[in-house]
Amino acid sequence: MLRDFTKIETFLTVVKEKSFSKASKKLGISQPAVTQQIKILEDYLDARIVDRKKNGIKLTKIGEEFFKIVTKLDKSIVQAEKDIIKIINKELVFIIGASYIIGNYILPDFLTEIQHAIDNEVLIKVANSDSITEELLDKKVDLALLESPIFQDGIIYREWMEDELVLVSKTPLPKIVKPEDLNSFRWICREEESHTRQIIKAELEKVGVECNSFDLRSVVTSSTAVKQTILKSPEIDGFNTVSIISKHMINDEIAREELFYARIKGVKLSRKLYLAYSKERKQDAFMDRVINYIISKRRV
Repeated sequence: MLRDFTKIETFLTVVKEKSFSKASKKLGISQPAVTQQIKILEDYLDARIVDRKKNGIKLTKIGEEFFKIVTKLDKSIVQAEKDIIKIINKELVFIIGASYIIGNYILPDFLTEIQHAIDNEVLIKVANSDSITEELLDKKVDLALLESPIFQDGIIYREWMEDELVLVSKTPLPKIVKPEDLNSFRWICREEESHTRQIIKAELEKVGVECNSFDLRSVVTSSTAVKQTILKSPEIDGFNTVSIISKHMINDEIAREELFYARIKGVKLSRKLYLAYSKERKQDAFMDRVINYIISKRRV
């Protein structure tokens, strides 16, 4: 049984995540498969090792003893992998594919930290989510960080952090803007097909606001172009030129008071950012190390 580390890894993940369902998501397998693997371990030990509770799981006494033993085994395997890399003198370059907002405005804040934490050179490729996903499937990137994933078989997706979208202008705005006031602004928008614009349209329609009624001044094809257009917009008394973009993009400009932002009353504008990697690497200890470190850097 100890030679079949897959089931032991499942057990360790259940303990770490304190949930069968969370463990299934992390491992990229179904919840019934997790339950079955735990049952095989219990049959092997002829004892119950995990009790399910309303607020999670609890190890039995035998489960606690088993956890101590297999934790030592897990650490030995991780160390063995490091030693093997040293023996073959393999130079690793870990390649992260990132969507534009993540690659240009979030990762740079802690890229050096990632390199030190995983003790490896890290290469960043920045492109749209579709392109990064294709590179992940083609094994041209090790890990993908995505703004708007299209979920595909063969890939494990894990929620990472939340990206807030805010109303932004070159001139000061009130902290909270009423939905009915949005029609008084001049607008810079993304193209209708963009994922960001679709999110905005759906949320504003919930409070009775139609984007088609806005005073639209220009349509651009990237969030960076939106920001630059706002920065260069003419200042006209009584008129604000605005758009809605990721708050991560404008933190520096906000600090320098070059841009100002507001939230819209009664409207929650946000999207989930995801980590994605191949199911073939779900038992890769090095991959797990990278993912756990990046997840620890939830910066909202």
